[in-house]
Amino acid sequence: MKTERIGIIGLGRMGQAMATRFSRLGFSVSGWSRSGIDPALAEEIGMHRAVDIPALVAASDIVILALLDDQAVHTVLDALATVDLSGRLVVDTSTVSPQTLRGRAAGMEAAGARLLDAPISGGPEMLLSGKVGLYIGGDKADFDRFLPLAETLSDRIHHAGGLGDGAAAKLVNNMMLMGQWQNLKEALILGKKAGLTSAKILEILSGSPAASPAFKSRLPVILGETDAVGFPVSGAIKDGRLVRDVASVLGIDTPAMAASLKSFEAAAEAGFGDADLATMVRLVAERSE
Repeated sequence: MKTERIGIIGLGRMGQAMATRFSRLGFSVSGWSRSGIDPALAEEIGMHRAVDIPALVAASDIVILALLDDQAVHTVLDALATVDLSGRLVVDTSTVSPQTLRGRAAGMEAAGARLLDAPISGGPEMLLSGKVGLYIGGDKADFDRFLPLAETLSDRIHHAGGLGDGAAAKLVNNMMLMGQWQNLKEALILGKKAGLTSAKILEILSGSPAASPAFKSRLPVILGETDAVGFPVSGAIKDGRLVRDVASVLGIDTPAMAASLKSFEAAAEAGFGDADLATMVRLVAERSE
C-alpha cells in the first residue's frame, strides 16, 4: 500500500477514472460526492465511501477535487475551510478560472492546508492509462509532494508556475484545441464549396502536418464510425464560456474562440450536447456535398 492516502471529491467521469487508477496502483482511496456514491461502484473501484467531507479529510493526506466548474469548487472549498486541514495537500484538477484558487489560498492555509491547481488535459480513458496532461500551479515543495501521484496519471507534467498558473495553462491549451475544431469545420465548408468531398478533405488532412493527435484520435467520430464520447459538446461549451469570461476580465479579444463557442452551442441546440465534441465537425462533414 502506498503511503499517501488519497481522498477524491467529485466522482463524475474524471473523478471515477482517477479513483480507479489510484486504487489499481495500490493507493488507499476515499471518495465523496454531493450526489452520493453507489456502493457497488465504490466496491468495483476499490474505494472507501466517506459519509461527508470531514470524514474524507480524516481518511486522506492528499485531497483531490474533480469538479464541474468554479461554483462547485468554491462550494467545496467553503466546506473544507471549516475542517482542520493540518498537513493536507488540496489539489484541484477542475478546469476553472486562474483566480479561483488564488483567491482562496489564504483561507486554505489558515485551515492548515497547502494548495495546488492541477487541471487535466485528456479524458477518462487517458487517465486510466496514465496518459493525460497535467498543468500544475503552486509552490515547488507542494509540487514535489504531489509529483509521485502526478506521475501515475500523466506522462506530460508541466509545473506552470505559481498558484493559478496551472489553470491559466489549461485555458491556453483549451483555446488551441477549440480553435482547431473550428478551423477544421471552416476547412470542410470551404473545401466542399470548392468541389471536394468531405471524405477527400479528411483523407488529405489526416496525412498532413495539420493532423494533430487530437484530430487523428477523433477521426472515427468525424467519419461517423463511432459514437464513443471522449469529451462532450457540453463540456466544450462550459470550457469555452470560461475562456470567454476570463478573457473579458483581462480585456482580451478572442474572435476565434467566439466562433468556436458559437459552433459548439449550435451543435448542442441541435441535440448533440452529450455527444463527443468532434460531432460539431461531423455535422458539417455529413451535410450533402
